[in-house]
Amino acid sequence: MLRDPPLRVALLCSRRAPGLEFLLDRDPRRGKIYDIVALVTSDPECTAHVRSGDGPPLLVNDIRAFYTRAGTRLSDLGPRPDYDRGTVRSLEPFKPDLVVLCGYLHIVTPPLLDAYSGRMVNIHDSDLPRYPGLHATRDAVIAGERETRSSVHVVVPEVDAGPGLFRSWPFPVHELVDAARREGRTDILKAYAYAQREWMMVASWGPLLAAAIDAFAHDRVRVRNGGTLVAGLPGPRDLRPEEDWWSRGAGVPPVASVA
Repeated sequence: MLRDPPLRVALLCSRRAPGLEFLLDRDPRRGKIYDIVALVTSDPECTAHVRSGDGPPLLVNDIRAFYTRAGTRLSDLGPRPDYDRGTVRSLEPFKPDLVVLCGYLHIVTPPLLDAYSGRMVNIHDSDLPRYPGLHATRDAVIAGERETRSSVHVVVPEVDAGPGLFRSWPFPVHELVDAARREGRTDILKAYAYAQREWMMVASWGPLLAAAIDAFAHDRVRVRNGGTLVAGLPGPRDLRPEEDWWSRGAGVPPVASVA
């Protein structure tokens, strides 16, 4: 059943929010099925696409400044709950129904997890549960995978371990990777992995986010026994592009359909 009024969505990001432009500019469901009510960034130099008058308000919760005041390193999770309480306070006035981690580079802790339990999703550049962590595409390429995918999953305390909702169509890995691997050219492999990840983010993250938001807006997500049902079928569901937009030179991917 479709919600009335539209689902209220808040995004958390760091320097970038890949897929946000797709939601703001290309998804016809925005404003009808869901609204993006706020964007909270951990980085004051955030380059996310936010337009005056039409984009969501951009709120900064500077994590590096927080850790400087705490007198410890960013890798220290001890102060993190206090930081996450600040994020919860930033979100409270917007009353989001769903929180989306999009390009958010930091582990979330109980204050944030508990505030949006079962209502927080993350997008990640691998076919989870394979290749968790910040260098997922690089790890997949170096391991010799012939294709890569991205995933959207429900957030749980364990990093990149939540039950899956959707995964993208496959992105083939170019044959030049084999030559680089034979020659031991780690520099080329890392550079290629960066390009492969950018390709996935530009092509699939917007449609993946839109599919996940749509599923929540229609009350089609059920989390049971550590897994998900999406529209009554086990997750993650596969997304497919409507056309091979990249090879055709189109500037923005179409809304993808669910396989």
